[in-house]
Amino acid sequence: MPISAGYVARETATNLWRNRLMAIAAILTVAVSLSLVGTALLMRQAVNNELVQLNQNVDLQVFVQPKASAAEVATLRTTISQTPQIRKIVYLDHEASYKLACRISGKTVCSVLNEQTTPPVFQCTLTNPGGAAAVASVLQHLAGVFQVTYPSQAAHTLTAVSNVLQMVLLVIAVVLLISALVLILNAIRMAIFSRRREVGVMRLVGATSWFIRLPFMVEGLVQGLIGAIVAAGIVLLGDLGIRTLIRHFQEFSSAVVPGHDVIITEILVVVMGALIGAIGSAVAVRRFLDV
Repeated sequence: MPISAGYVARETATNLWRNRLMAIAAILTVAVSLSLVGTALLMRQAVNNELVQLNQNVDLQVFVQPKASAAEVATLRTTISQTPQIRKIVYLDHEASYKLACRISGKTVCSVLNEQTTPPVFQCTLTNPGGAAAVASVLQHLAGVFQVTYPSQAAHTLTAVSNVLQMVLLVIAVVLLISALVLILNAIRMAIFSRRREVGVMRLVGATSWFIRLPFMVEGLVQGLIGAIVAAGIVLLGDLGIRTLIRHFQEFSSAVVPGHDVIITEILVVVMGALIGAIGSAVAVRRFLDV
């Protein structure tokens, strides 16, 4: 018995409508779980971009005590400039340091600090950024030094926080994906049960197993695809929202995920949705459809 696309489409639509509540639940669960997966993937890419930017910026910052005298600052400048591992320094006085802090942190920090309480800073470029920790440990003990920071500290914190968030999102996503798989399986099972008499008649008139199975399998595939498309839309809207937000905080512009990475993530989300739907329907047909 030949299988036509029109027949498969009609039967799939009929099954979806008969079990629409279960189908909607499965679609929404797929959408939510894959949205979390897509968000975790984009977050990972954004963090990687930010880490690259951190490593390309100033290698080490030496903050001077706010009340340090001019003589202490001059001594520090000489000591830092004579450090072999440092090839370039830029000094920001109270005013320049305050303006930089305001530009990076916004109005909240500006309202707390003032030019007198903002520590001057030496921005140092190292010959070998990998040696930042060793240089920082030496400079930290110099007279007049308030604090020494370097990007690897921020990078370590950023990586740790990102890993925790990604792990939480992925664990929740896996639980929801399993739930979606079970919902799709149950939806196909209910469709098979509601049409058991028709299936029996088709077997009697000589319908092939694929002629009977294909509409049910396509039904699961459609549920997974619709959920994945919804998830892709949510991820895309989230990315657009983040891009709009970052326009007001230019210091985080490096965290913007390139368009081609967003497209790859969207494709991966859609493929995962199709696989979830196909696997759920295939298991249901194999277990509950006796042909």
